[in-house]
Amino acid sequence: MSRRVVITGLGVVSSLGIGWRPFWENLLQGKSGISPVTSFDTREYPTHNGGEVKQFRPEEFLASEQVPRMNRATQMAVAAAQLALGDAGLADDALRTMRIGVSFGTTTGAIQTIEHINDLLHTSREVPERLPHQLPPHATPAGVGKVHGLCGPFAMFATACAAGNYAIGYGSDLIRLGRADAVIAGAADPFSRISFTGFNQFKAVAPERCQPFDRNRKGMMVAEGAGVLVLEPLGSALARNAAIYAEILGYGLSCDAHHMTASSVEDVAECMRKALHEANILAEDVDYISAHGTGTPTNDKNEVAAIKAVFGDRAAAIPISSIKSMLGHTMGAASALEAITCALVVKNDMIPPTINHETPDPECDIDCVPNRSRKYTVNVALNNSYAFGGNNASLVVKKFVR
Repeated sequence: MSRRVVITGLGVVSSLGIGWRPFWENLLQGKSGISPVTSFDTREYPTHNGGEVKQFRPEEFLASEQVPRMNRATQMAVAAAQLALGDAGLADDALRTMRIGVSFGTTTGAIQTIEHINDLLHTSREVPERLPHQLPPHATPAGVGKVHGLCGPFAMFATACAAGNYAIGYGSDLIRLGRADAVIAGAADPFSRISFTGFNQFKAVAPERCQPFDRNRKGMMVAEGAGVLVLEPLGSALARNAAIYAEILGYGLSCDAHHMTASSVEDVAECMRKALHEANILAEDVDYISAHGTGTPTNDKNEVAAIKAVFGDRAAAIPISSIKSMLGHTMGAASALEAITCALVVKNDMIPPTINHETPDPECDIDCVPNRSRKYTVNVALNNSYAFGGNNASLVVKKFVR
């Protein structure tokens, strides 16, 4: 477990752009990817906005015969993986000779396909044979592996909104244990009627915008996307003169089973402590925290309380921002996109803002980097993600130094 793990490629499919460069530029500019939902009729819903990736064209990344065989999550995953592999400079000949694993996460996976099959059955129409093949969760890593001709170990995590961090953590373990020469790690989730309906039924969706840590926050924004990181051992990255974004120091996981939807302050704090312990760093070493920050009243309050439990008085001085204020909540893909953000933060010493912040909340008295990005030296970033059912995951990313 002594091998150092570095990030050499980034791939993004998001409402703020396809590819990490437009994604990053729009984050720093504080732009919003939230817009009126167009994939289905929302007139009977109490809210009408979401983070759809309207500019995504799967045929730009897949052969015409492959597109209808894959659910939308897999299409976005393949696209993000292709972008990340290209960014890492891994050509086709390298892919054929290296043991490249795929470690992926999701919350809802083939949920759009389930909706499509339901619509067909409801109207007594025949279900095409290709649709049931899209349903198993492993269809996504299998699709990524098949398109890119990969032969390493594959895994899929269904740990809801913490799945991206789970996948990245497991991918880093594969590298450290010598079980893979490189790993494509990340997560993908599509927009769906089921998710949109469910969160509206919970009354957890904001009517217009997401306002993490604001006193008047009204909820989250349902969204979609995919984020992929290429992980490699430091030695091989240096040997091929690859560009290195950041180093993964460690991660912490927990499942507290405290409540189906509400997080446990004590167990979220313990998850962060586990991550710091595995990374062999102290709380005072952390320069930036990428918050789970959904914009719901309970989640934001509990996350701030957990951060205070770990960082004490210093919590007020650490920049803590939520990019969900711009992207919405991309479910399982959220922590993967936030891990990409952390890699870019430590690489560029720039912190994206929490937009839509207007009124400070005494229960969320942190430096949430309100409304404007900030130039700030960041050597260590902590990426937090918490999910329904008590699934917690924190990832530690560090500025790369030889």
